[in-house]
Amino acid sequence: MIVERWRGSPAEFHARALPRSLTEMTAWVFAPERPALVLGSGQRDEVADLQRAQARGIEVVRRRSGGGAVLLIPGDCLWIDVLLPRNDRRWVDDVGLSADWLGDTWCRSLAKLGVAGALHRGRLERTGWGPLVCFAALGPGEVTVDGRKVVGISQRRTRDVARFQCLVHRVWDPQLLLDLLRLSADDRIRGRAELRDAAAGPGIPLDNLEAALIAELDSGSRKPVTDGAVPPARPA
Repeated sequence: MIVERWRGSPAEFHARALPRSLTEMTAWVFAPERPALVLGSGQRDEVADLQRAQARGIEVVRRRSGGGAVLLIPGDCLWIDVLLPRNDRRWVDDVGLSADWLGDTWCRSLAKLGVAGALHRGRLERTGWGPLVCFAALGPGEVTVDGRKVVGISQRRTRDVARFQCLVHRVWDPQLLLDLLRLSADDRIRGRAELRDAAAGPGIPLDNLEAALIAELDSGSRKPVTDGAVPPARPA
């Protein structure tokens, strides 16, 4: 397994193309240097309130995987992309089942740190806020703790490589995220009440969780970790 650590702009990181070929599982651990509202690949630009975001110094970017919007705050989130080659034994063609192995890995990692996580199996939940806010609904392979979503997973794949994008918040507070979306004042108030208990942080240091996950993913032949800034994006 290869582990790469990246620091830099969320826009540059999310613009990174999938490798055309991959010989072994690779983890991209990303540390954003500035806050960002990250939209899912299928969301319209109009869901974001650009004026509010600019006034708060928050860039609006788009990731290459699906799902709703998420908010990245430096130091308050753990973002890990897991890239899987098609020849890996964990590859599953059915996209409804393909992230289950990864969710199981997150659950084992949490358990080693004394946190009981539960894997969501089955289809994407249909909730009123789900199409807009990622952590308002559960998708295949995602993980809950005490009924609240803690690990969000979205994916993008080619014929040969799957990219699973994973996010854990240190704490969950939907207020700032909702403030950055194009909503009425009444909808923001309603959203804060309805989403308050939809998700949660893991209740443990994110650095510890990161280390536990990497250890679980590691096959025992881990290559040296590289460290650097995000390189310029290549065209997809």
